[in-house]
Amino acid sequence: MSAVRIGPYTLPNPVILAPMAGVTDRPFRQLCRQLGAGLVVSEMVTSDVRLWNTRKSSLRLPHVGDPEPRSVQIAGGDAQMLAAAARANVELGAQIIDINMGCPAKKVCNKAAGSALMKDELLVAEILEAVVAAVDVPVTLKIRTGWDRENRNGITVAKIAEQSGIAALAVHGRTRADLYTGEAEYETIAAIRQAISIPLFANGDIDSPHKARAVLDATGADALLIGRAAQGRPWIFREIAHYLATGELLPAPTLSEVECILLEHLAALHAFYGEVMGVRIARKHVGWYLATLPGAREFRAGFNRLETTDAQYATVRQFFAERHNDGEGLAA
Repeated sequence: MSAVRIGPYTLPNPVILAPMAGVTDRPFRQLCRQLGAGLVVSEMVTSDVRLWNTRKSSLRLPHVGDPEPRSVQIAGGDAQMLAAAARANVELGAQIIDINMGCPAKKVCNKAAGSALMKDELLVAEILEAVVAAVDVPVTLKIRTGWDRENRNGITVAKIAEQSGIAALAVHGRTRADLYTGEAEYETIAAIRQAISIPLFANGDIDSPHKARAVLDATGADALLIGRAAQGRPWIFREIAHYLATGELLPAPTLSEVECILLEHLAALHAFYGEVMGVRIARKHVGWYLATLPGAREFRAGFNRLETTDAQYATVRQFFAERHNDGEGLAA
C-alpha cells in the first residue's frame, strides 16, 4: 500500500482511531497512538464557541499535548460558526480540522448537524467551502453513505467534498437511519472510491486484521477508521497495521501486558480528569477491557461502586492476580 497523506502529513500506517464522543479523549488518543494507530482524532467539539467555557468542552479543547498531526473534529450546522470554530481550534493547536457529517445521534441530528446535513447538499457545499477557506490546515470530512437506504447520496456528497477542497474523506458504511445497527455495507464506499480521487477512509464494523484486509480489498480505500472495536482493545491498531504490512498475525497480548496497559490508562484518566470524574470515566473503560475475561460481569458490578483511584488500582491488580497464569494470552 502506498503511504496515506493528509495535506502535508504522511501517516505512518493506514489505521486511524475514529472520533467517538465520550471515548476518544486525550488519554485514550495517546494510548492508541502508542499502540500503533497511524492517526487519532479528537472527540467532537461543538462549533458554538459560546459553549466552550463548559467543563466538558474545556477538557476537549487544548490540543497542544496531543500526538501530531493533531486532528480535531468539529460539528454544527451553520457554515460561519463552523468556520469560526475551525479557526479557533487551529489557534489552539489543531493541525487538521475534521467536519462531522457522520454522527447519527438524535441530539446532534435534531440540530441539523452530523449526518442530518447530508439531506441538504447545498448546505454541505456552503459549509465545506467556508471551513476550507477559513483555515490554512487540511480539512477532512466524515460522512455516512446517505440519509436512509432510499437516499444513499454519499457519492454526490463525496464529489461536493472533493470540489470544495476537502483533503480526505471518511465514509461510515451505514446510513443515518441505520444508526449502528445491522451490518455495515461497503459497496457504496467502493462506488465513492471510483467517483473521487482524494484519499478515502472506510469505517464500520472493522474489528480484526482479517476484516481490515477484506474491507480495504472490497472498497479500494486508502485507510481504515477503527471505532468501537478499539474500546478495551487499543492494541488492535498494531495488530491490524502489522497484518496489513506483513500478512502475519501478531500474538494476542498476554494478561500481564493487558494489565500494564489498563493500569497506565487508569493513571492517565485520573491525572487528566481528577479523582472524581476520573474514577467515573474509568468504569466504562475497565468494563470494556475485561469484557472477554471470566468473572468480568461480577467484577464490574463491584468495581462500579468504588469511589477512589486507589481502590480502582488495587481491585484491578487483584483481578489480574487471580487470573494470572504465566504465558496465558487474552481472548480476542
